[in-house]
Amino acid sequence: MSTFGLGLCNTGQLPFRRVTGETGRKQQRIAVVRAEGGGGGINPEIRKNEEKVVDSVVVTELSKNITPYCRCWRSGTFPLCDGSHMKHNKANGDNVGPLLLKKQ
Repeated sequence: MSTFGLGLCNTGQLPFRRVTGETGRKQQRIAVVRAEGGGGGINPEIRKNEEKVVDSVVVTELSKNITPYCRCWRSGTFPLCDGSHMKHNKANGDNVGPLLLKKQ
């Protein structure tokens, strides 16, 4: 059985969940990050003239041709993008999109 505890990481700022396995020997720290904003948008001022802000980075050593990383902090598969930004953008009039790592 696993046990969970909440605390602060070394910086004293990000909450984390400590997971201990059945043996009690191994611990894994999982950061719990929550995006909060005043107007409901993640992107208050960057490139607002674009429908959706998406940047790409070309990398030579990747296992997949394209790997999308979340920038809206709402992905259920964080740090990878699961498309949650689309619902957020529609609800808040925002234009945040993923960071795409592209294999060269």
